[in-house]
Amino acid sequence: MRLHRLEIEGFGPFRSRQTVDFDAFADDGIFLIAGRTGAGKSSILDAVCFGLYGGVPRYDGGEKRLRSDHCEPDDISEVVVEFSTPAGRFRVTRSPEYLRPAKRGGGMTKQAPAVALDEWTETGWVGRAARAVDVGNELDEILQLSREQFLQVILLAQNRFSEFLLAGSRDRQVLLRRLFGTQRFEDVQARFDERRRAAEQMLGARLATVAARVEEAVRLVTAVELWGEGTEDESTGEEKNATRVFTTDERLDALRRAQARADYRAERRASEQAEAEQRSAAADAALAKTREERQAQKERDRARVALEQLDSEEPQIAEARAELAAARAAEALRPAIAAAERAAVLHAKAIEDERTARAVWDAFGMSVDGDLEEWAAARTRESGAWERARDLEEQEPALATAVAAAATTVEEAAERVAAGERERASLPEATAALTAERDEARRIADRGDDLRAAVDTARSRRAAAREADRLRQALAVADAEVAEASASHARAQTVLAQLRQRRADGMAGELASRLAPDTACPVCGSQEHPAPASHADPVSGEDIEEAEAARDAAAQQERELVAASAALHAELAAATARSQERSVEQAEAELADAEEAQARSLAAAEEAKDLEARLAALVVRAGEIEAERAEAAAALAAAREAHALLLQRAADAQTLISEARGDFPSVGARLEDAAAKIAAAHAVVEAVAETARRTLALAEAESERDAALADTAFPVVAAVEESLRSPAAQEALDARITHHAVQREKERAILFDLELRTLPEEPIDVAPAELAAAEARASWKRAVDEAVRSAGDAERLADLIRSAAAEHARTADDAAEFETLQGLADTIAGRGANTRKMTLETFVLAAELEEIVEAANRRLHDMSSGRYQLEHSDALAARGAASGLGIVVFDAFTGQTRPPQSLSGGETFLTSLALALGLAEVVTARAGGIRLDTLFIDEGFGSLDGDTLDVAMRTLDELRQGGRTVGVISHVEAMQEQIPAQLTVRALPNGPSLIETR
Repeated sequence: MRLHRLEIEGFGPFRSRQTVDFDAFADDGIFLIAGRTGAGKSSILDAVCFGLYGGVPRYDGGEKRLRSDHCEPDDISEVVVEFSTPAGRFRVTRSPEYLRPAKRGGGMTKQAPAVALDEWTETGWVGRAARAVDVGNELDEILQLSREQFLQVILLAQNRFSEFLLAGSRDRQVLLRRLFGTQRFEDVQARFDERRRAAEQMLGARLATVAARVEEAVRLVTAVELWGEGTEDESTGEEKNATRVFTTDERLDALRRAQARADYRAERRASEQAEAEQRSAAADAALAKTREERQAQKERDRARVALEQLDSEEPQIAEARAELAAARAAEALRPAIAAAERAAVLHAKAIEDERTARAVWDAFGMSVDGDLEEWAAARTRESGAWERARDLEEQEPALATAVAAAATTVEEAAERVAAGERERASLPEATAALTAERDEARRIADRGDDLRAAVDTARSRRAAAREADRLRQALAVADAEVAEASASHARAQTVLAQLRQRRADGMAGELASRLAPDTACPVCGSQEHPAPASHADPVSGEDIEEAEAARDAAAQQERELVAASAALHAELAAATARSQERSVEQAEAELADAEEAQARSLAAAEEAKDLEARLAALVVRAGEIEAERAEAAAALAAAREAHALLLQRAADAQTLISEARGDFPSVGARLEDAAAKIAAAHAVVEAVAETARRTLALAEAESERDAALADTAFPVVAAVEESLRSPAAQEALDARITHHAVQREKERAILFDLELRTLPEEPIDVAPAELAAAEARASWKRAVDEAVRSAGDAERLADLIRSAAAEHARTADDAAEFETLQGLADTIAGRGANTRKMTLETFVLAAELEEIVEAANRRLHDMSSGRYQLEHSDALAARGAASGLGIVVFDAFTGQTRPPQSLSGGETFLTSLALALGLAEVVTARAGGIRLDTLFIDEGFGSLDGDTLDVAMRTLDELRQGGRTVGVISHVEAMQEQIPAQLTVRALPNGPSLIETR
């Protein structure tokens, strides 16, 4: 991650907009943020942290005073941070919450916090997110660092520099947990504790279940007396031995013996139930037979009484037979009598209808000479001629409408003829205009080939411009690699020179190490060696060879990278020539203009084709207009002829209607009057004829009735009518007679069979048999209850024993699982056999701390001239305090370790700096190996003496290698002299501060 630009307005001590261009310090690699105390140096880092994460570390837990106190009410507060990562270049614009003047109503209103994230693309800045939650999610993915990690690896804030070194084990654990996100291991510990408690509860519940079911089985055995005769409670042994406690297995064995006795009792009760059931069935059979005989005795007595009653009804049945015979004889005369009665009714109706018809005819007051039917026929023929006139009268409105429509058609045909003439007259002018447009379109379309070549040339220039941009970026990377390779070569050369110097310095010690008593010195020849030189820093020839090989490899890599850079320079020159030194934006603009011109040419070609087609269509239209003109003239003549014919039809119809109407208001009224008179005449003629027919029919019906009556025993018609019965009455008489005969035969047959059984005349007593059957059934029910109870007790006892035995068998597995979980939970939580008292999270963080210490020692060794080394300590803390994350300092001068608090101020600063840089390396590796191109250090360099400050400066100088930019906040004058690139924060006399670049 690299910071490029920072803009601050209305934030902290800065009222007006201040701009910091971090890219301006890229060549120096290190810059100083200087200024007087309180001017606002640290506020620059606060603005960076606020812009990226929406918070400032030193305001955590207190009032967030982010808006500048120097702001006027209308001033805005805003921080803009521009940075880049491998994912691209981004810009965050963030504003805190503050009060501003209300737009309406006066007073102040709260301005809500706002944030926006933009991304740089080829077209410029493009918005990517504008809601706080969306921006936060996007930045998490882009930065890949939490705020705590950012403060530890990029922005080493004031008052936090030595916090990690001097913190206790518990505080250091809290900090490492935030950095490495190890809360999940604490969750694992909690889950194991929860599983241990659950296993313990499950084991206790299962043991309680076993005990409860055994106790329930004991109570059941005691309640149903299954312990056996002459024995005591085998399951508890309380009466045998009050001091002994029986095991669960012993109690289960005693219950199983009781179960065997329960099964035997259930079998005995089932056998007794079967015997009682047989006795009850026999008693029920005897009772059924006795009841059947008593019922047969009652049926015999009833049949005797019923037969006597039927015999006493015989006279009434004889009368019914005679009535039925007379009714059947009279039934034969019913049609003749009914026919005579109907003829009389119809005759009377015909006379009444004739009287009514004559009254209707007389109402017209007409006198007819001759036959009335002939008069009606003559009137019918006369009215037939008026039907045509009535139809014409009804069609008269439609005919008038047709005449008006024909007139309209004549007018429309005339208008079409005139329109055709007007269109024919306008054709020459339209043809000339289209011809001019076509010629202009052809002229533009003829430039198509030249414009196509211009587009191809513009595309080639754009591709070359893009290639030049790509090569410039590649060249920047290659130059950086060349610089890094040159630095590596220089470092390798320096290491080789140092090794050679150490080799030369250590020659005396190497020769002294080969001296032996009583042997001559190869240098001075003396056999006495009173003060041989020590060989404290040996360097072998192999070390020199390895250093030379490393230097040669670095030199070879530098040469290869220089050659690659030269090739890229050549390619860039060629691409620049092909692009004619145009930028990508210029090339794209020229291509857009050329493509637009080509598009216009292509459109003109299509337009010319369209205009040509329109001209051809005008020629075709000229021919069509001539045809349409002839057709319209013919249609006009036909319309005029049709209009004249309709006028003639209307005149003829009016003449015929006037003749047929006569003195009536309309032809229809005259036809209705004639029809009414004709209908009245026909009704009189038909009524006279109907009366004559009905008189003749009445005479014939009476003659037939009298002839039929003469052949029967009935003297007169009244006697026949008196004997007549309805079909239902006849059926009722017949049914009564038949039912009496059938019932008499049925009762005689029933009585005959019962008399043959020789039943006693005295009533049979059923009570003794019912009492015996009831007693047998009660005995059977008691046997059933006992059998069911015994079987239920046996089954319930068996279920309890099986359940208790199964639960008892599972307790062993539960106990083993509980012991395993308890051991794991205790170990993870730092209890039990965990002698170091380290939790799982502490163990994981201890491994991370070891890597941090190892990374810190690589710098601390050089910074302390080999005196100090940090060591991770997992020693037990006093009085049960948290342990496992301790840090001690090994002092090479004394060979002892001591706490970091014992270091001096300068030593503490150097050690804290080394530890902070080591922590930054490890956190960076854990965050996916992201590259950190910008680093800020805000701490008091003023506590360092001159030599220590030089060591610190060398360390900072090493940090800027590889293109990294390091920003240091300090007011130490020596640092101002050593670091030429500076940002100066200057407080104005009226309060606000300014940022100036040197």
